[in-house]
Amino acid sequence: MNDYSIIGFIIFIILIHTILASLYFRKFSPCVKRKVSNSENIFLTFDDGPSPIYTLEILDLLKKYEIKATFFVIAKKAKEHSDIIYRMIEDGHTLGLHSNSHKNQCLRTYWQTKRDFQKSMEVFEEFNYQVRYYRAPWGLFNPFTHYYSNKFGLKTVLWSIITSDWNPRANVYRIVNKILNNVSKGDIIVLHDSNHSNNSDNGAPGNTIQALNIVLPILIERGFKFETLDKGIGNEVEVSFLSGADA
Repeated sequence: MNDYSIIGFIIFIILIHTILASLYFRKFSPCVKRKVSNSENIFLTFDDGPSPIYTLEILDLLKKYEIKATFFVIAKKAKEHSDIIYRMIEDGHTLGLHSNSHKNQCLRTYWQTKRDFQKSMEVFEEFNYQVRYYRAPWGLFNPFTHYYSNKFGLKTVLWSIITSDWNPRANVYRIVNKILNNVSKGDIIVLHDSNHSNNSDNGAPGNTIQALNIVLPILIERGFKFETLDKGIGNEVEVSFLSGADA
């Protein structure tokens, strides 16, 4: 094998690890849930929390409208803010895993991916909570991400509507219009209840909260009902908590 062949092989491996895996699982894999096609309800999901600044405000808003949602939490944050996790559970929301520390899966090795899932599941075990769903940060995958999601009994869930509310340039009305102009029964809507600065109401999740105050009563008036993923796709998932996981 000459030098060009070696370089070509290396480039091919990098493409598989960083691009092709994400493309396949985001767009084509039948193992990934993007919409609940047989449901009459819609599904609000929140990523990146919990946040002591924003998540409680979102929980209060959901409680006001008697809406149940699904929170894809960062395991490290969940451990730091256990009181918020218990509030989510008490309020009847569903918890999903959004990784241990929100690292880009494209750049993670086999061992890093394995350890991320192991540490995350240990946190949920401390809460005595049977987590059933997984969403990769930014919806990005490496060749091992779905393997470990499946190995730990998790259903990989993405979305059918993404508002890009994490982007500070996505103002309130852009988020509102993105939802109201596109929503239909069975949609999984991704929003964010935390960001990485937590020092400003500009951008997500400040704009997200303002948008929800506008969107929720309109959706209710239109006759939409909200549900957790447990109630939507829970019957499709057979979960054996930590079964088959590597020691």
